[in-house]
Amino acid sequence: MGSISTNPRATSQEPSAAGPTMLQPLRLRDFRLVFSGESVSLIGDGFYLVALAWLALELTGSGLVLGTVLMVAAVPRAVFMLLGGALSDRLSPRTVMLVSNALRAVVVGIVAALVLTGNARLWELYVLAAIFGVVDAFFHPALNTIVPMLVGGRLLAPANALVQIMQQLSGLIAPAIAGIVVAAVQTGPAFAVDAASFAVAATALTFVRGGRRAAKAEANPQGGLLANIGSGLAYAWRDPAVRSLLLLVAAFNFALTGPIAVGLPYLAETQYAGGAALFGVMVSAFGAGALAGAVLAGSVKRVPRLGLVTMLTAIGMGIGLALIGLAPNVGVALAGMLAIGIGAGFTKVRIIAWLQQRTPAALRGRVMSLVLLGAVGLAPFSLAVSGAIIDLGAVSLMFTVAGAIVAAAAVAGLFAGVPAQMTDRPQHE
Repeated sequence: MGSISTNPRATSQEPSAAGPTMLQPLRLRDFRLVFSGESVSLIGDGFYLVALAWLALELTGSGLVLGTVLMVAAVPRAVFMLLGGALSDRLSPRTVMLVSNALRAVVVGIVAALVLTGNARLWELYVLAAIFGVVDAFFHPALNTIVPMLVGGRLLAPANALVQIMQQLSGLIAPAIAGIVVAAVQTGPAFAVDAASFAVAATALTFVRGGRRAAKAEANPQGGLLANIGSGLAYAWRDPAVRSLLLLVAAFNFALTGPIAVGLPYLAETQYAGGAALFGVMVSAFGAGALAGAVLAGSVKRVPRLGLVTMLTAIGMGIGLALIGLAPNVGVALAGMLAIGIGAGFTKVRIIAWLQQRTPAALRGRVMSLVLLGAVGLAPFSLAVSGAIIDLGAVSLMFTVAGAIVAAAAVAGLFAGVPAQMTDRPQHE
């Protein structure tokens, strides 16, 4: 089935088990470099999102234009995700990440210069958004592929938890800082900060020794990229446990994206009369829960009967999501969102770590791209369906159906034998 890594340093230089479990991956030089560089890059992403939105509104004053700019990024991100996974398996994920960060540093730097000199045009924002969408499709599978090449099996969950925690924290903190910067000095310096963050991430990757493919057939798939994608899909479909977990990830993201983005504002305004402020609090409750769940997943050394715990947690999340629309008061709704967030953060870290460990090294990028596709590819459909249901006045029904989708996917995983297959011990050494 393959080995957990094509890089011998990944397992031969594991740190001792002393100290907090979640911090142990940071003792590994290569992981520390990747984590620190990408943490800076994630902060830059917060500046990018705020600056892009503000500049689009400055140039046109149109919300529709802003929406289409974001759509131009979302479509290629979904379309090229599987191709990005195949390329991560064919090439070094370190190289893919390095090139993508360097490319974004150059492109955003050009936009920053145009804005600072007063020469920015709308079409340049569309080009920037399209490049970001394509690069994201290649970058994120590479990131999830390189982690198990840099850390040993027992450190996969803590390493993924650290990545997830930084993503959550940067999503909460960076946009607020970026908003202050944009308000004070406009969008040009904000784009410059983003370009600099990508340069820092690229520089950190140049010092990483791991994450490179060995020169052997197993690590270099033969045939075209489309054939490589097909073999990745075939592997995921043949393995009942992998297939069930990928379906669970897709079901959960489909069931959660629309209800949170569309359903929660409706509930906050109509059912609880709390308006935008309450909506923000409800989203923050979910985010805080997800952060706590990731910390828990990275701090626990071992989860007995991991598969059963994961499936039962998902069923509980489905039931909780179904009840959100029927919550009698704001307190119950907030507690529900917090609990769902905890479950989401915990299961995401553990599922990704287990899939990284389960999947042969030569196929890992393609399996990780399927995880990411399930996370982002179904979002537009979820938003559209949720909006249509709310227009029919059936917001409670929407949450009920969403919860049923999650619970049904988890029950299917139980019958597919996930508890017996998904154990908290190494699958490939």
